[in-house]
Amino acid sequence: METITKIIDFSSEISILEISYLLASVLFILGLKKLSHPATARSGNLWAAAGMGAAILFTILFHKTEVTLPDGTTEIKGIGNVLWIVIALAIGSFIGWYASIKVKMTAMPQMVSIFNGMGGACAALISLMEFPKMQNVLANEGAIHMLNGEGIAILLGLMIGGVSFAGSMIAFGKLDGRIGDIKHPILRIVNLSFLVLLLVALVVILFMKPVADNNWPIYLFALAALIYGVTFVMPIGGADMPVVISLLNSFTGVAAAMGGFLYGNQAMLTGGILVGSSGTILTILMCKAMNRSLLNVIIGAFGVAGAGGTEAEDKTVKEISLSDAAVLLSYSQKVFIVPGYGLAVAQAQHLCHELDNLLASKGVEVKYAIHPVAGRMPGHMNVLLAEADVPYEKLVEMEDANNEMTNTDVVIVIGANDVVNPAAEDDPSSPIYGMPIIKALDAKNIIVMKRSMAAGYAAIPNNLFYHPKNRMLFGDAKATLQKLVAEIKSL
Repeated sequence: METITKIIDFSSEISILEISYLLASVLFILGLKKLSHPATARSGNLWAAAGMGAAILFTILFHKTEVTLPDGTTEIKGIGNVLWIVIALAIGSFIGWYASIKVKMTAMPQMVSIFNGMGGACAALISLMEFPKMQNVLANEGAIHMLNGEGIAILLGLMIGGVSFAGSMIAFGKLDGRIGDIKHPILRIVNLSFLVLLLVALVVILFMKPVADNNWPIYLFALAALIYGVTFVMPIGGADMPVVISLLNSFTGVAAAMGGFLYGNQAMLTGGILVGSSGTILTILMCKAMNRSLLNVIIGAFGVAGAGGTEAEDKTVKEISLSDAAVLLSYSQKVFIVPGYGLAVAQAQHLCHELDNLLASKGVEVKYAIHPVAGRMPGHMNVLLAEADVPYEKLVEMEDANNEMTNTDVVIVIGANDVVNPAAEDDPSSPIYGMPIIKALDAKNIIVMKRSMAAGYAAIPNNLFYHPKNRMLFGDAKATLQKLVAEIKSL
């Protein structure tokens, strides 16, 4: 009863702080809900940001700590170094704002990877800072081990945060073309060994007798986490990268939640749980969409097997002229557009929508088939098309789109390779074998827009391009769509 009275006592600074954390948590949840739809995503971001701002502001103003002085008395102290905190916030906010207005849509996955990595690094640094304090206190008290809630939170935060940081930096390098894939079956054994080593080391450290100022175990533990973060992302590439980005995002959330648990900060705990749980759910859904197991993701076994797909040598492709494509599309009843990363690179989403509107004005039903891993990160194509004001109702998920393919007159593949590659279904030697695809072959006609016959991100040939139903429309997506729109208007 006394506790309840204290919580609702608005004159108490502790109560105000707790209420502000509750308010921040509610704003996080509402923001996350709004992020689930393009029409409300922008306001969702603002709501969540307001919650984070309130949590930070009220923490600076009202957080108090009871400190025991050398004479045995206690003193209540607020947060120190406020000026440095404000300066750090200003610098971080400016960098985030500048990056958000400058980064291209095609570079969004790289920016997300960096932000993921920074979150993981923060959680790991918190653990590295708090472990020596905990160990010294326990050593002075004569404790026989470090097995307690605080110790578990510190070590889990360090392990998950370290893996998230190192993995995200490698993901950034790979997405940005700075780091290549290293694929070898032995990496499965290496990664599995590192994973077991980390878990065993975590248990060993918890049961070690605390020795003041002996921080080598935690430093070695941090080093092992960083190495594992590198080795588990190195073999991953191609269409599997979005799944890994989603997993690293969930890691960052869980690591942040460990920090919230460590400090008893409800807002940090809630935010971390929301990010971690939503990222985990998304990862599981994407694993199902890719027909992969979660263990394969964790040990970095994606894309390791396989020799690279069927050779495409000595095969010919059929081209289609702009005028023929314009006639075929104009006299169709139903058209599906399959967008990919090439569309984003060409910045052709607005022209794609213009083509969509033009065909719709001629009575053609136009929809967009969205593969779960289209682009370089989860939801990449949805955001790209939302930027061009494509109605969300026109975006059709892969399974539903596949059900409609047999009744589709034309499928236009724009800048997408791996998500329509039949090798995923009929070539067991292919690295993407088992991954569900958009079944463009089921449609009556296929038009693929590409700059050249170069392989996609998975670096494997695509036999769809050589199928009798398919015709290639070579050129830059933006320029080709411009000409195609003009051709249709002239009919």
